[in-house]
Amino acid sequence: MINVAIVGVGNISVWHTEAYLAFPERCRIVALCDISPEKCNERKAKYSIDGAQIFESHTVMLETMKGKIDVVSICTPPYCHANVAVDCLNAGVNVVTEKPMAASLKECDVMLAAEQSSGKTLACIAQNRFRDEIAALKKVLDSGLIGKVVHAQIDSLWWRGLHYYDLWWRGTWEKEGGGCTLNHAVHHIDMLIWMMGMPEAVTAVLTNASHTNAEVEDLSVAVLQYPAGTLATVTSSVVHHGQEQKLIFQGEKARISAPWNVYASIAAPNGFPKEERDTALENKLNEFVAAIPRLPYTVHKGELENVLTALEQGKKPDITGIDGRNTLELITAIYKAGTTHTTVKLPITKDDPFYTVEGIMGAVPHFYEKTASVKDFAGPIST
Repeated sequence: MINVAIVGVGNISVWHTEAYLAFPERCRIVALCDISPEKCNERKAKYSIDGAQIFESHTVMLETMKGKIDVVSICTPPYCHANVAVDCLNAGVNVVTEKPMAASLKECDVMLAAEQSSGKTLACIAQNRFRDEIAALKKVLDSGLIGKVVHAQIDSLWWRGLHYYDLWWRGTWEKEGGGCTLNHAVHHIDMLIWMMGMPEAVTAVLTNASHTNAEVEDLSVAVLQYPAGTLATVTSSVVHHGQEQKLIFQGEKARISAPWNVYASIAAPNGFPKEERDTALENKLNEFVAAIPRLPYTVHKGELENVLTALEQGKKPDITGIDGRNTLELITAIYKAGTTHTTVKLPITKDDPFYTVEGIMGAVPHFYEKTASVKDFAGPIST
């Protein structure tokens, strides 16, 4: 039986709570920790988590329950992730941290060093890999059926009203670490890296078009350069009504996307597209996808089941701290490119100002200043 603790009992932790409770024969929640203990008590009562102890401090929790916790889910604001993760790992406890992994690449490296020295496991949430349509898209790309990818279009288009940034930790570079590029497009950027790897260079533009109560960007557009001429465009937004999120890959032979769609053109002798399409290839792609088995568990439940399996079998989970760091490195490159108005080469080195929180804070623009701060919000969230 794997003993679980959850640190940070805000909205995102609901997904962790429900995922762990879906496997009562394999794990149990033994502790809940939050700076607002009343939230822990509400969670404990709502889900009948009998026996779970309540804590206001993760350090007190680790000391009080020494040897009684196997894995901690970290669901705090991003600026807390590194300190909590390192404390847990050094205490001999495995860690699952919500996205983004940390507030800087330096913090990521400190977390990875603690994982290495402790011999424990560090996993990073990227739950959208555990969606049937995303897993299928990855398999199609790996199959080579569409040929070389020449362009990827990543639309991470969300919508948030003005008061979204009133929550006390949102809307500041210090507490949130960034805007929509870091905290919304992180999902799609992770999926892009999973499918295509890291680019060689990045150019980007950042702006705040609609949220006058936030320092951070609410819209960014980045162009990523890959070897052999391949490009990717990433639009990160919380100003798009309708929240249409897509991953589109243009291959030499066909176009595929999530949500799933396929289109294969045929060239006329003059190079223009014929009216008819390559239906044979389209049918082959559709049949390939239809034959892929559906995932037994999806999104957070899928990823956390994978973590439980990894711990039970003494293996690494599918999404590790290295994956979380790669995603943050690409996001950092977008911020550096958008701030300095230059093309940024990857990787980002340790002597780069954008490697540290302090360097980022000293460079990034304040589009506006935060004008409101509320303790908590009610209501559902989307992931």
